[in-house]
Formats: sequence, structure tokens, C-alpha cells
Amino acid sequence: MSKAILVVDDEKDIRISLAGILEDEGYHVMTAASGAEALESARQELPDLVLLDIWMPEMDGLEVLERLKTLFPQLTVIMISGHGTIETAVRTTKLGAFDFIEKPLSLDKVLISVANALRMSELRVENEELKRTVGNEYELIGCSPLMVTLREQIMRVAPTRASVLVTGENGTGKELVARSIHYYSERRDKPFVAINCAAIPEELIESELFGHEKGAFTGAVAQKKGKFDLADGGTLFLDEIGDMSLRTQAKILRILQERCFERVGGTRVVTVDVRLIAATNKELDEEIRQGRFREDLFYRLNVVPFKVPALRERGDDIPLLVAHFVAQFFRREGREPKAFLPDAMEVLHRYNWPGNVRELKNIVERILIMTPGRTINPSDIPELKDGSAAAASQYNKVSGSINFGTLREAREEFEREFILQKLEENDWNISRTAEVIELERSNLHRKIKSYGIDVRK
Repeated sequence: MSKAILVVDDEKDIRISLAGILEDEGYHVMTAASGAEALESARQELPDLVLLDIWMPEMDGLEVLERLKTLFPQLTVIMISGHGTIETAVRTTKLGAFDFIEKPLSLDKVLISVANALRMSELRVENEELKRTVGNEYELIGCSPLMVTLREQIMRVAPTRASVLVTGENGTGKELVARSIHYYSERRDKPFVAINCAAIPEELIESELFGHEKGAFTGAVAQKKGKFDLADGGTLFLDEIGDMSLRTQAKILRILQERCFERVGGTRVVTVDVRLIAATNKELDEEIRQGRFREDLFYRLNVVPFKVPALRERGDDIPLLVAHFVAQFFRREGREPKAFLPDAMEVLHRYNWPGNVRELKNIVERILIMTPGRTINPSDIPELKDGSAAAASQYNKVSGSINFGTLREAREEFEREFILQKLEENDWNISRTAEVIELERSNLHRKIKSYGIDVRK
């Protein structure tokens, strides 16, 4: 569909000339000889762009521009004038004009300005759509009382500068809560920077957070800005903060108190304005008692505590989450949606979901990819069961009766599911899992191998 352009000028020859040139370029052109006629034409058929003369009798172009912007704030307008001055150009820009062109008109310049204006308008629409999509991505799905309360808390705390501590099991959506807080805050147009404290070696964490100066250590060939620099004006999300060393915790505490830091190897004090959101799956009270987490930092971070519920605590949200993941998947892949039958949904509902929402999303996407039909039956779910994800329970899908033949089979299946759950909770880190379940690492390796569990995550 061709773009519609409204040409407004009291000189007939200019209207005819501009209309002819623009129509030759494939645009749909409307014309108006006065400001009043232009306003009426815009009300009847809103154009994509207006070319508006400034010097017109009765109602001049500046007044028309002001009225058009009041009626249609997103309308793109290019001003035309035979007596252009810097003051006039500045005023039109302040009123919202995209460009200012002087007479006599250069047709090449008009066409370039028109193309740029329309392109800018398209980019604005795309940007608004992306923001709307991003907003949906950060929406917390669920109507259970726990989720309703969580959303209410987010909306109350988001506009403030308060530090937030988000707790919950792995896979519950702690980062999503942090992004949601950022999105609904006044910092939404500034950066959101996330860092997983558990994934970065101890000797590199300070450089990642605070940056370093040239020559600070071997390999530091240039100055590097850290996450605090990058998040200036926005939000910094520290995931798994319970795994941070006491030394780094002390530096984080200083930033929270003084809003400044020094880069590794440097002496210059860098001042930043960063909102800090931290998350952990650990019980920090216990970490404090064990001397692994600073109590003063805990109180600084825990200004507003958030507890993200496990999926098993809000099982009624599973159908909503599945529908969201299905729509998200097919929007991304551009395929025709598939539907989960009630019996298949019941299988998902019965499962305990040790990996929480993250596991549910992975399982749903795997089912959508691997199932050829447009409907998902209960039989489609067990086919996806492998060592990489605990799937539907070992209960008969029709009668609910236990499906094991011997006590040994039941015990082995329980042990396998237990190991899977603990691996999932500890991000598939074998050493950490062995420590948590109080089993020798070599013994855990043997059990993983014997049960055919795939830990290549």
C-alpha cells in the first residue's frame, strides 16, 4: 500500500508541482489550499506525512502544525517556507516538525527529506512494537494468588530506587522478576545489565564488575569498563550473589553506600548511578551463620525482599504458562500453532517440576518440535523423556496406579529422579550437587552414568 502524503500550500502551482513529483514516485497525494482545509483533510484521511507551507493567509503553518500535533501527536510534518530564518526553523522543530525546507524548492531535496521522514516514521512504529513485545516478554504469567501478589509488589517497588533481593529455586524466573522491575521503573530506557556471579571465576569477578585499567594484570592491554560502568543510569542484576566471595561482597557494599568504586589496577574514583537487584537460590541466613556472606551487605540488599514461588506451589498456572510458551514459540518460528489436549495438560499438571518454569518451557518447546500433528496427546509427552529432563511421573496416565514391577525398580527410579532434581537445582554442576546431597563426586559420576543421565547442559 502506497504512503499517503498531504501537501498544504496556498500557491496552486506548488501544490500541482509537488503532487506530480510525489505521484511519480508512487505516493498517494492529497492537497489542501489552506490551514482549515488541511485540518479537515487530516481528520477525514490521516496521512503518513504532511508537507506544510508556513506563510499562508488566515491560519499560518505554525498554527496548523501545532493543531495537527495536538490532534495527531505521531504525525510526521515537513515545513516549507519562502522566507526562512534560523528562528523560524528552531521554532518549527520545537513544535515537532521533522524537517524544514526553504523555497525555491529543490525537488531532489524534497524527495530525500520525504523518504527520510517516512523511514523515521516506520522506525518509530517498529520501535513501539518492539517495546510492546518486550513488555510482554517480561510479563509474569499466572493468575494464582502468589503471582498476583508478586506482580502487585513489583508495581509498588519498581518506581523507587530501593535495592531488591530476589530469592527462589533455580528456574523459577528470578531474572524475569528483575527485568520486570526494571521495565516498569523510570530507568526503563537505560541499560539492564545481568551477570551470573557463580559462572565467573573468582580471579575475574572483580574485573567483570568494576573493569580494569590498562596494565592492571597480564593481558590487560587496554582499559575495560565493568558491569557497573555499563549499567550507569540503569539496573544491574547480580544473579547467584550467594556465590560471591567475601572480598567482592565488601566492594559491593561500598558501592551501595557511596555510589562509587575504583577499577582494578586504578586509583581514580568512578561515580555511578546504578539500581542493584540481587538474586540467589541459597538461604542467606544460613550463609551468614556459616561466615560465607556478609550480614551488613544482606541488610543493604534486602531492602525489599521478593520470594518467587516454585511452579509446584502454583500448579494452576501451568495451562497459562503452556499457552504463553506455545504462542511465543510459534511467533518466533513462524509456524502454525499446536494445541495441548486436556489429558496431555493433566500429565504436565501432575508432574512436580523440580526445574520449575525453565524446565516446563524446555519440555513444551521439545514437544512442539518433536510432535508431527497439530494436537498434543498424553502419549506425546513420555516419548520426550530422557536423561536431560525429568518428565511426566511414573503413574499410569489413566488410572493413576503405580507402574513399577518391583521394589528395586521403584527405588532406582526414585534415586534417578532425585539426582535429576538436584542436578537441575544446582545448574548441572556435578561437584556442587555431590556436596549438597553429601555423596562422593566419583560415586555421583557412576550413578549418573548408570542411569543414563545426560549432563551436557
